[in-house]
Amino acid sequence: MIKVEWFYWLCGAIFVAVGLLTFPDRTNARRFGSGAFWVLIGGSFVYGTYVVNKTAPAWILGLAVIAMAVLVATGQLGRGAATGPSRAEQEAGADRFGNRLFVPALTIPVVVVIVAVGLKIHIGDRPLLQKDSETLIGLGVAAIVAVALGFAIVAPRSPLTPLTEGRRLLEAIGWAAVLPQMLATLGQLFVAAGVGKEVGRLTEKVLPGDSLFGGVLVYCVGMALFTVIMGNAFGAFPIMTAAIGYPVLVQHFHGNAAAVFAIGMLAGFCGTLCTPMAANFNIVPAALLEMKDRYGPIKAQIPTAIPLLACNVALMYFLAF
Repeated sequence: MIKVEWFYWLCGAIFVAVGLLTFPDRTNARRFGSGAFWVLIGGSFVYGTYVVNKTAPAWILGLAVIAMAVLVATGQLGRGAATGPSRAEQEAGADRFGNRLFVPALTIPVVVVIVAVGLKIHIGDRPLLQKDSETLIGLGVAAIVAVALGFAIVAPRSPLTPLTEGRRLLEAIGWAAVLPQMLATLGQLFVAAGVGKEVGRLTEKVLPGDSLFGGVLVYCVGMALFTVIMGNAFGAFPIMTAAIGYPVLVQHFHGNAAAVFAIGMLAGFCGTLCTPMAANFNIVPAALLEMKDRYGPIKAQIPTAIPLLACNVALMYFLAF
C-alpha cells in the first residue's frame, strides 16, 4: 500500500536539504538561523509521523515549533545571493521552449485525477492507496512526474537545480511558506476549545430570533471576519457553522444546508482577499513577483471583495430558503 506519509517525508527531506544548502552560504548574513528554520520544518514533517502513531513524544515537536517561532520573531531569517538565471537567460529560455514550459504545471492536475480516481483499486484485501488520502498521494506523485518532465524539457546543467531554485523561492517567501499549515492547526484548536459554541451564545443575545436577514448577515460577515483573522476560510467554517450556520439558518429557519454552507464558504473567501494572514494567496505572490508593495494584491482585491460579500448575502437570503 502506498502511504501518504511517504510524501510528507519527501517534503521534509526537501526542507532539510534547503537548510543544509543554506548553512554554508556566506552571502546570507543570517545563514545559521535560516538553515535551522528549514531543517526544523523538514524534521517536523518526518517526526510528526511518529507522534501521530504515538511512538514518539509530542513535546519534542512542540519545542521545534517554539524554536521556529523564536527564529522568526527575532529576525533570524535572511536571503542569500543565490544565483538564478538572469533576465536575459529567462527570455532566451522562454523563446526556446515556448509553451512547452507549461507542460509540467498542466501535468499536475491530470496526474492527480488519474492517481486519485483511476488507481483507487485493491490488491487482494488491501487498497493500493491509503484510504482517504488518495488525492494527497496523487498530488505527491504528480509533483514527482512534473519535476521529471521539467528535467526532460529543460535539461538543466545540474541535477541540484530544483533544490537550488526551490531554496531561492523559499528564501523569497520566508516564514510565510508555512503559514497555511499553522493557520489550519489554529482552526482545529479553536474548534476543540469550543470557540464556535461561545460565538453562538454571544450572537443569540444580539440576534433577533425571527430575523432571517439578520442571521444570514451575521453568518456571512462572520465568515469573512473570521477568515481575515485566521487567514483560511476552511478554519473559519466550522466555527461559524457551529455558531450560526447550522443551529440558526438550517435548523431554525429550515434553510437548504448545501446552499447555506456553500455560499457561506464563498463569503469566507471574500475575507481571504483582504488579509495578509492568507499568505499563500496574498503575500507569497507579492514576494515571488518582487512587488514593491507587499500588500499590493490585498489593496487591489478589497474593492472586489466587499461587493462580492454583499452579493453572497443576497444570494443566500433569496436562494437558500
